[in-house]
Amino acid sequence: MKVGIATVQVPFTTGGAEAHVHSLCRELRLRGYQSDILTIPFKWYPSESLIHSMIMGRLADLRESYCERIDVLVALKFPAYYTRHDRKVVWLLHQHRQAYDLWETQFGDIHTWPDGEWLRNVIREHDIRYLSEARRVFTTSQTVSKRLERFTGVGSTPLYHPPPDHELLYCDKYEPFVFYPSRIDNMKRQRLLVEAARHLESNMKIVIAGAGLQTELDHLESMIREHDLGDRVRLAGFISDEDKRALYADCRCTFFGGYDEDYGYVPLESFYSRKPIVVLDDSGGGREFVEDGRNGYIIPNDPVTLARMLDQLCLDRGLAERLGGRGFDLVQEMAISWDHVISSLLRAAGV
Repeated sequence: MKVGIATVQVPFTTGGAEAHVHSLCRELRLRGYQSDILTIPFKWYPSESLIHSMIMGRLADLRESYCERIDVLVALKFPAYYTRHDRKVVWLLHQHRQAYDLWETQFGDIHTWPDGEWLRNVIREHDIRYLSEARRVFTTSQTVSKRLERFTGVGSTPLYHPPPDHELLYCDKYEPFVFYPSRIDNMKRQRLLVEAARHLESNMKIVIAGAGLQTELDHLESMIREHDLGDRVRLAGFISDEDKRALYADCRCTFFGGYDEDYGYVPLESFYSRKPIVVLDDSGGGREFVEDGRNGYIIPNDPVTLARMLDQLCLDRGLAERLGGRGFDLVQEMAISWDHVISSLLRAAGV
């Protein structure tokens, strides 16, 4: 059976969405399915490019290849879910959020364009039309399902999946540092963690890993220099998967600051590594796994509050071990698995 995975990618940009796509493809192949990633290049600006991307999504013929049928199409992202297929199942990572929940926020853009209102209406109209063609719509989290229902009225079912290579994550030490691996971006709010470093009273260190926007990286480096935080905060840059697992294994706790994230691997990776996490109360999908005071902490977007939580975990290693252990127990009880994901997708497609 041939299973196509329809998605889009901004060229030269890689993050959690790309890891998600490659994991799905690999897991399908491990179970004996012929699977391939069918990618549409995506550029969202200016308006003409966004419209052209939508047209490409609709015109792409993914029903067959080399005169052989593609049996199932799993569509993940806007506008890849515009494609035609009689066995199309949507597993939605997210829509074009600038037309929805990011409209008129500091993280949006098209609301500032002269034709922004018109463009938003076009996106919404076509999303509703083409999502309705799917045999079923799944999402990656309750957060994405709630957004979809709120803005389009389209019903969906959350379908959780494990992070890549989660079985390789482990716990070794509880050294006094907080670890935050993520793409460097204003929406990921690494700035808050750097700002919190100014208010720490313990010897807790901060390790921020990831590549991303150079302008944001420059801003973080400027903050560190301005406040003389070089001995407190380390920007590790892009790191290998092996190094990431080692940092998870050794840290005291983790931090997750993404704004209204669709899913977010950091909380799950933290729990598989038996480490507690501090998340922001508007972090979206990432906080769905966090029980405040039981396996981590849910706090407001405030650097002083963040510093106090980090101080508490730094000064009480036993507390960090207990919270992290409960996080590990949670992910074991939830039994998040690719077997469940793939069987759900294929069953919905009618095969």
